[in-house]
Amino acid sequence: MTTTEQKQDIRKLNVGQIKTWMTEHGEKAFRAKQIYEWIWKKSAHSFDEMTNLSLATRQLMNEHFVIHSLDVAKKQHSNDGTIKSAFKLFDGNLVEGVLIPAADRMTACVSSQVGCSLTCKFCATGYMDRKRNLEAGEIYDQVVAIAQQAEKTFNAPLTNIVYMGMGEPLLNYANVLQSIEYITSPEGLNMSPKRITVSTAGIAKMIKKLGDDEVRFRLALSLHAANDEKRNQIMPINESNSLDNLAEALNYFYKKTGNRITFEYIVFNNFNDTLQDAKELWEFTKRVPARVNIIEYNPIAEADFKNTEADRLDKFAAFLEDRGVSVHVRRSRGKDIDAACGQLANKETN
Repeated sequence: MTTTEQKQDIRKLNVGQIKTWMTEHGEKAFRAKQIYEWIWKKSAHSFDEMTNLSLATRQLMNEHFVIHSLDVAKKQHSNDGTIKSAFKLFDGNLVEGVLIPAADRMTACVSSQVGCSLTCKFCATGYMDRKRNLEAGEIYDQVVAIAQQAEKTFNAPLTNIVYMGMGEPLLNYANVLQSIEYITSPEGLNMSPKRITVSTAGIAKMIKKLGDDEVRFRLALSLHAANDEKRNQIMPINESNSLDNLAEALNYFYKKTGNRITFEYIVFNNFNDTLQDAKELWEFTKRVPARVNIIEYNPIAEADFKNTEADRLDKFAAFLEDRGVSVHVRRSRGKDIDAACGQLANKETN
C-alpha cells in the first residue's frame, strides 16, 4: 500500500491525467470527470464523500491519492461583522483569510503565499519570512471556506474575491492563475472573473505576462506614492520596478485586456498625504487608465506610520475628484481583530 508521504495530491492533476490514471488501473474513463466534479464543483475534501463512486473505487483512490485540504484553525469576529480565519495547511503552516461583509457585497480576501518576501515597510506580512507559495487548491479552499462563512453568518452568497491577503500573487503566478481557473470555470465554482481582483506590489514583467495571457480578472496596483523616491522608502520592490516601468507594463496590460486598473493608495500621516502628493498621483493617473482607492492606514507594531487626519484625507480625495479622477475612499474593516489591510501576520496563532 502507498504511504501517505508517497501519495500524490490528486488536485495537482488535470481531468485528462486523472482519466489516464483511471484507465491504467482498470477503471472506467468517465469516472475521472466525476472525481474532477467532486473536487472542484462540490469542493470535496475526501474520496469518501464521492458517493457516486463504488466503495472499491474510493478505496483505490484512498490508497494512491490524498487531498491536501486546509482547516480553519481559528476564527475571529470583528465588531463590524468582519471575520478573520487562520487556515492551517496540510504541512502545519498557517495563512489568514478575511470575509468582509457589506450591504451590497460579500468579499473574500485570500492569501497566496505563506509570508512574503517583499518587505513593504507598512505591512505586517512584509515583516514575516516567505516560507512557500500556496498551491492552487489551497487558495481555492480559502474561497470555499469564506463563502461558507458568508452563507452561514449572513445568509448571503460570496460576491467578490480579492487576492490581497498574505503574499505577492504575481510571485506565485502559476498557482494564482490556476486557482482563478478553478474558481471561475463552469466545471468549478463558476464565479465571474470580473468579480475577482488580484493586487500586486508592482512587478512589471509579470504584469506584462498577465496581458499576454489576456486574463479576464481585474488588476490592482499597491501604489501608495507616485514618486520613486518616496515609494522606494516604503516599498523596496520599486527600486527594480520604477514607476516608469510600471506605467509601461500597466498600459501594456490595459491594451491587451481592456481591464481598467485600480491604484490602491494608503494615506500615511505627514508622508504621502499632501496636496503635492495628490498632484503627483493625479499626474500618474493621466499616464495609466485607472481608478483610485484611497485606503485608511491600519497601524502595526512593527512600523511607526500613522493614518492621516480626516480633513487631510478629505482634501486629498477632493483634489483628485475635482480633476476627474474616479476615487473611492475605503474605510478600514476588522481593525479590532487585526484583519484590516496590511495587518495579516498570524499574530494570534504563532
